[in-house]
Amino acid sequence: MRPVGRHRLPRPRTIRGRDTLITVVVATLVSTVLAIGADVLIRSQESDFAFTRTEVATRRVSAAVRQGATQNPLPEGPYGVRLLQVVDAGRRVTNASRDAAGLPPISAVVPPPDNRLQRMYACPAHGGSCLTVVAVRVAMAPGSPVVYGARPVPAILAGPYLELILTACALLLVSMATWTTWQVVGRTLRPVGAVRGQLAEISISDLSRRVPEPAGEDEVAQLARTANLTLDRLERSVRRQQQFASDAAHELRTPITALRLNLEEIALRPGDAEVGEAARAALLSADRLEGIVADLLLLAQIGTAADIPEDLDFSGLVDGELRACRPAAPGPDDRRPAIAVNAELAPGLHLRGVRAQLERLVDNLLDNALKYAATTVDVRLDRSDGDAVLTVGNDGPGIPPADRERVFERFARLDTARSRDAGGTGLGLAIAREVAHAHSGSLVIDDVASGTRLTLRLPLLTEPGAQAASDASPH
Repeated sequence: MRPVGRHRLPRPRTIRGRDTLITVVVATLVSTVLAIGADVLIRSQESDFAFTRTEVATRRVSAAVRQGATQNPLPEGPYGVRLLQVVDAGRRVTNASRDAAGLPPISAVVPPPDNRLQRMYACPAHGGSCLTVVAVRVAMAPGSPVVYGARPVPAILAGPYLELILTACALLLVSMATWTTWQVVGRTLRPVGAVRGQLAEISISDLSRRVPEPAGEDEVAQLARTANLTLDRLERSVRRQQQFASDAAHELRTPITALRLNLEEIALRPGDAEVGEAARAALLSADRLEGIVADLLLLAQIGTAADIPEDLDFSGLVDGELRACRPAAPGPDDRRPAIAVNAELAPGLHLRGVRAQLERLVDNLLDNALKYAATTVDVRLDRSDGDAVLTVGNDGPGIPPADRERVFERFARLDTARSRDAGGTGLGLAIAREVAHAHSGSLVIDDVASGTRLTLRLPLLTEPGAQAASDASPH
């Protein structure tokens, strides 16, 4: 059974409907208040106007009766007061104006001696109309005559006609407000409908379409521009993913093919002496495949909630990576000299980040510098404008300006002396830049006269306790 409770009226589903409903309610309340106020004001003003003028005419007749200077018939009073009567103590009409001659007393009310003037309405009166009546007792004596003056109430005030007119005006006002709101809100939201319709037609297979942007700086125009900016970012992201998937498939195909061939050779010649060499080649291919997969997983993890950032000593982190990164001694067939690493680190630089990712970033920068250095790698860590600035340079072949952004692409290869590969996955600098961006930093290649220098900037902690902790932490 459904619970018994109050039933709420359904709300309109559209903004246009809700705004129109609110307008109807507000306009109805305002129109009702205005109509009631107008009705009270008109009736009050007309009542004061009618009684004041009738009283003036009635008092003049009363004064004439006291002075014995009345005329017969009574002259018409000022302000259109045509109904005037003098009634004696026996309730007989002794004198009257032409319009009141032959009529019974206008009112049966006789003012008492202590209240000689009284105002009243007579409705219905003779002829079915309503009258504004003023009764004035001529004197305080018990047998004093009474003068009655009357003025017809305007027909519009005699019945509910004024209220009907005001009600019609209020309904007209509500109707106009409702129609205007419906049209204005509909015209205002028309661009939103166009944006919604265009968004509904955009699919993942075609992200090049954009929503129409109306002119102006209102909320609808800002919404359309924001939607187009979002579509731009989505299109770029999808293109990067598609390119990444294509590059990953291409890069994974080589070690997998080599691994398959080596394993087939081992399977075909299990007792051959060359099986060991094939097994070592298969292990190298498996290692390369494992490195590519690990780097791909790391790229997918950067910027997500998988790792929890912490406050860490970046100076100590870089120092630890430098100690762990030992340049390989040149082999008998390697004509390159030994690589010298020169480091200058400013102590006490603290920042907030994911330790494993920052260690991988620094390690990739050092590994890249060692891979392409001729004789020297220079590492410098300093503070600048609230950032930790780490520069890693080498005296190897430089990178042309046109290729300085391409080296940060995934699986990028350059057709220069830097294309020499030492078993890497082609994702080192791509991972380094992704980690830098995930930590609100930047990684760029500087314009230097010779060699290559990469500059990493990461924001430092600004809390007062961070500097004190950094001064106390050993390296």
